[in-house]
Amino acid sequence: METSKKSLPENAYRPLNPGETYQPLVPASAQLPEFTPRSVTLGILMAVLFSAAAAFLGLKAGQVFEAAIPIAIIGVGVGFLFPRRSTILENVIVQSIGAASGLVVAGSIFTLPALFILGLPADLFKLFVVALLGGALGILFLVPFRRYFVKEMHGEFPFPEATATTEVLVAGEAGGKQAKVLAVAAAVGGLFDFVIIHLEGWAEVFTSRAVPFLAGLADKAKLVFRFNVLASILGLGYIIGLKYALIICAGSFVSWFLLVPLVGYVGSQLPAALPPVTDGTLIAAMSAEAIFRNYVRHIGIGAIAAAGILGILRSWRVVVKAFSMGFAELAGRKHSQGGERTDRDIPMSWVLVGLALVAFALLVFFRFFVLAGERRATTLSLVALGIVFVISFLFTTLAARAIATVGTNPVSGMTLMTLILTSVLLVKAGLSGPSGMLAALLIGGVVCTALSMAGGLITDLKIGYWIGATPAVQQKAKFLGTIFAAATVGAVILLLNQAYGFVPSPEHPADKVFAAPQANAMAAVIKTLMSQEQVPWLLYGVGVLAALAMQMIGVPSLAFALGMYIPLELNVPLVVGGLIAHWVRGSAGTDQALAQARATRGTLIASGFIAGGALLGVVAALLKIVNVWSGANTGIGVLAVVPQGLAHLVGASPEHTAQVLGLVAYCGLCAYMLWDAKRAEKEG
Repeated sequence: METSKKSLPENAYRPLNPGETYQPLVPASAQLPEFTPRSVTLGILMAVLFSAAAAFLGLKAGQVFEAAIPIAIIGVGVGFLFPRRSTILENVIVQSIGAASGLVVAGSIFTLPALFILGLPADLFKLFVVALLGGALGILFLVPFRRYFVKEMHGEFPFPEATATTEVLVAGEAGGKQAKVLAVAAAVGGLFDFVIIHLEGWAEVFTSRAVPFLAGLADKAKLVFRFNVLASILGLGYIIGLKYALIICAGSFVSWFLLVPLVGYVGSQLPAALPPVTDGTLIAAMSAEAIFRNYVRHIGIGAIAAAGILGILRSWRVVVKAFSMGFAELAGRKHSQGGERTDRDIPMSWVLVGLALVAFALLVFFRFFVLAGERRATTLSLVALGIVFVISFLFTTLAARAIATVGTNPVSGMTLMTLILTSVLLVKAGLSGPSGMLAALLIGGVVCTALSMAGGLITDLKIGYWIGATPAVQQKAKFLGTIFAAATVGAVILLLNQAYGFVPSPEHPADKVFAAPQANAMAAVIKTLMSQEQVPWLLYGVGVLAALAMQMIGVPSLAFALGMYIPLELNVPLVVGGLIAHWVRGSAGTDQALAQARATRGTLIASGFIAGGALLGVVAALLKIVNVWSGANTGIGVLAVVPQGLAHLVGASPEHTAQVLGLVAYCGLCAYMLWDAKRAEKEG
């Protein structure tokens, strides 16, 4: 039975009116091929390939590219090569399995390389087990919340990444005008970002230092404005919308235009370094970026943690409802395998058995492979298990809500908070030194991967809800992808440590060592805590108070906290995208049909920008991998002569000229997006 529609319903992205229901692209009554040998094989292949590429680039440059959209594009393209064209549900499963790659990589590379940095015992078994059990835990904890985030809150969250991926899959299925709009936008956005990332035609980040009369403010007052010009982030802002973009940006403005200058002003008079900085660097010698990184970012971490706890307290009814429905199913009053196909989850009995198996495996792992030689090893293993389960459970809804709101999972901030709490608890329990650092990092690795997986799975399930996939099948597919992604990322981390290392040594020259910036930060925090040095509790407390203040005045505290933590240059472009979305819809005046047509075309263009940026980002990543392995130059800096030539003509520095050139090109891109979206007619 084929799908009856070739585009998403009109109410796909908005809240439902009283009595209204959402009918997916593939009706619940349809029985299309879904979990097939084709979709499973292609999905596993994508999981392995993208895990290796994402781990390599993440450890080299600290950037983990988003794999879901490129995998969706590849799945659609490859589906045309078979005698029977792949169904859209098969493409959903390919994406579900393959996208586990980026989630497991993000959870692993933020913590596990710190084992090598600190000289702790590490092997493939430990790396694999941490990634696998963390991913499984994230899936199992999120399953009971699927109906709330995906169905009951329909239209309340923007789900930017899920929107873009869904548009790719739907356009590939529908073909015609939708596919053309998406393909053209993907080409424009992809080439724009490729020129920046790989060819260095202009700078990726514009800063106020490029403007002479503002440069003094950056140096003296620590007041700096930063703006990322990537097309993919512009598209993200369009989908998020103006409301949330403004709230997120407000958090950034508080961090960068209030707290950073304040810390800079007070610190300029201090004769000694101020903790948590331990290398003796004075605040007076720091740039605005360094002040944010060393001090203000900790306030953002505290705000995220507080916003998460507030969200848990506000949604306790959701938690109770989710699990009461599961236990009602166990009691025989309701069965998740009954009812409509598009509303079936993994049975609650399977979830509980899975949690019990993960708990047992973690207990055995900590008792016999991590803490075997320690006194009170069993007690300490139970403490470790309790930390993993409690923090993972509490932060699961936070990770899901963050992804649903801004498309960004603050997993590094939540992991840093986890490591701090874990280290404090382990020290109180009598475990410190190398054994304490090993246990804390492995606990952090499990939690980090669980939260990363929970955020990614809610994206998959929302895609499936819009299209009409079977949730239980998607959840099973995610387990499969996690197994292969965990094995791949563990092997890659081990191989890269042997080939290049993460710390300079006689075998690994400093210029060849992989940066692993997040893991280095985690290692520094763990070392400090296990040495019982000072923890910036005051900074975390300020963040807590900021989140409470936002909640008191009715501002979504998580969106504001994310803005405080995520760098300014990634938040300001969201407002630009949100403004374009606002202008596109407003350009139709009172004609609601025309406004809807233009908004829909704009969403396609924004999704194309995200898809093109992600796909060409993968290409750029692969070219960088070739550069590192071969030592050759495959094109990086080819267009760098453009800003250099202009700089020579106007007498400015090449760096500042590249930034101004990037801003000019970005304005042209915004004008194109606005113009193209307004071309839509009512029939579109």
